[in-house]
Amino acid sequence: MEELKLQGMTRKLCHELYKQWENDESIYMDMGLFKPYVYNEDVVNRYFDSKQDSSRIMFVIMLSGKTIGELQLKQIDYDKKECTLSIHMQNDKVKGKGYGTEAERLAIQYAFEELGMLAVNADTVAKNVRSQHILDKHGFKFIREEGDFKYYQLRR
Repeated sequence: MEELKLQGMTRKLCHELYKQWENDESIYMDMGLFKPYVYNEDVVNRYFDSKQDSSRIMFVIMLSGKTIGELQLKQIDYDKKECTLSIHMQNDKVKGKGYGTEAERLAIQYAFEELGMLAVNADTVAKNVRSQHILDKHGFKFIREEGDFKYYQLRR
């Protein structure tokens, strides 16, 4: 069995992840905005730098030592004890195999047990039924649909 784990995102790991990245059509409601992804070192550096703040924890999803996705706990509110889960898998080669589901399980456990959160929020593009199915599997409750997004919450 291959070992899946979450590891703190570093600049180097961010580059490893995005060198093999492919944009996913299922997260674009407006397909006019969809473009194939092309790796650019400066763009990845700017992306990594833009995500460094105290209300966010970035993880890379590792499978047997290789980067296969990115997971974030963001909008962390330590007073309300809530955060928002965000996950993106690297490409179709690693989707549909349960890796994202397991990574989410680990992140939810981390949010509740290590960060002391009482609720984990999530949102998906309305047409991303795969993501919605996984949230349902983890016990998230549908809260509302607004515009192109569906919103969910898991309470401890």
